[in-house]
Amino acid sequence: MNRTFPLPRLVVSKCLGFDHCRYDGSIIPDRVVDALRPHAEFLPVCPELEIGLGAPRRPVRLIRTAQGVRLFQPDTGLDHTDKMRAFAEKFLSGLPPVDGFILKNRSPSCGIKDAKVYGPQDKSPVLGRQPGMFGLAVVERFPDLPVEEEGRLTNQNLREHFFTVVFALADLREVEQTGRMQHLVDFHARHKFLLMAQSQRRLKELGQVVANPERRPFSRVMATYKAGFRAALAQPPRRPAVVNVLLHALGYVSEGLSKAEKAHFLDLLAQYREGRLPLSAPVSVLRSWIARFNPPYLAQQSFFHPFPDALISLKDSGKD
Repeated sequence: MNRTFPLPRLVVSKCLGFDHCRYDGSIIPDRVVDALRPHAEFLPVCPELEIGLGAPRRPVRLIRTAQGVRLFQPDTGLDHTDKMRAFAEKFLSGLPPVDGFILKNRSPSCGIKDAKVYGPQDKSPVLGRQPGMFGLAVVERFPDLPVEEEGRLTNQNLREHFFTVVFALADLREVEQTGRMQHLVDFHARHKFLLMAQSQRRLKELGQVVANPERRPFSRVMATYKAGFRAALAQPPRRPAVVNVLLHALGYVSEGLSKAEKAHFLDLLAQYREGRLPLSAPVSVLRSWIARFNPPYLAQQSFFHPFPDALISLKDSGKD
């Protein structure tokens, strides 16, 4: 099952292994980013450097005021909200087509979920958490792209889903560049099991889009397909749906298997369904049978090889 993967184009916080640009002048080595380096094209960015704050610098924080949440530098008394919003608009509108984002968690600029929000007074307690100023602009402009904080990618399920999505989107981006309908038909065919695991409804809808009975031009078909494909992969698949896909795949090779082999595989599925085994356990067995029997339809399915093997890791934070 050799497969050549396109390089996902990812925007990444520059402090995650690219530059000493944190407020204290430090750099943060990140295992996931390092693993991706040979397999992805990175577009590093540090919004705080870009608005002229320098490194090292006095920390900034999100402050809740009567005028809304602002990006404030307590030690200098400067409000950087307008500069950050202007930078985010310019940077994000000038990006080439990208496949996802990896941003620094808890950052008042790059965080996407859990940046601390304080009151306006000195030594104010934390009033809540929300996206950072730049992170908020990212999720608002790209609501259908995978946007993750590096902290969440320590969770194996979230990490492997992120990898699956960004490599699929990179594949789709290359198909779009060809401008050929047959390439989109082929793309849909090799991602059928992946879509089946996500949503039977989306699989059917996207099949109808690709069939293109109205004979619409490629650009319109691609726009509709791309929106539906991104929506289908927005959340990690549920285990029962994945089990159904694996059982469906078993049917293509079952005639050549012994009763003991089938029983072993079904036991692996049961353990996966119960959360006691990673998905890689039953998938690796199926991949060995695909190599053994070479069923063409299964051999082309991205579901069994969604991203480079070098990115597989059992390390898991245990956090959802």
